[in-house]
Amino acid sequence: MDPTGKKTLCVVWHSRTGAARQMAMAAADGAREVVAELQAGDQLNIIVKKAHETGPSDLLQADGMLFCAPENLAALSGAMKEFFDRCYYEVLDRLNGRPYALMISAGSDGSNAARQTERICTGWRLKLIAPTHIAMMRAQTAEEILAPKTLGEPDREACKTIGGTMAALLL
Repeated sequence: MDPTGKKTLCVVWHSRTGAARQMAMAAADGAREVVAELQAGDQLNIIVKKAHETGPSDLLQADGMLFCAPENLAALSGAMKEFFDRCYYEVLDRLNGRPYALMISAGSDGSNAARQTERICTGWRLKLIAPTHIAMMRAQTAEEILAPKTLGEPDREACKTIGGTMAALLL
């Protein structure tokens, strides 16, 4: 939280094949579009960080958070889980009530990774501001799973909407 009153949105992501990274960038784009539309460029910092580069201080300075990650083997990706593990206790009871949203890329389901992350965020007492968006990549073979992904336009628009909603809420 900025002492000048300027709000901060922190977008934290992990991606191995590109889909979750594209989701994070689309959400940040949506937030920027709302800031521009409201002519509020001096009122919101939008910070986009890889999960392994994000620490407790980033979360404590954020007024709202967007988390973007893939589901791997029916669970949250290891790198994103490590981010939550590393930060969890240091920010516990210090983020209460702050808004968050979640975007998951998945081969065919994604619900377990979403549930896992939502439970972590419930422990932090964050407030979910929109239904979790799960982008289905439909990857089922080893080759498809490991291949670079391209986020479809409907999923990109959904992520932009979530980012824009968060920006509007923070302004």
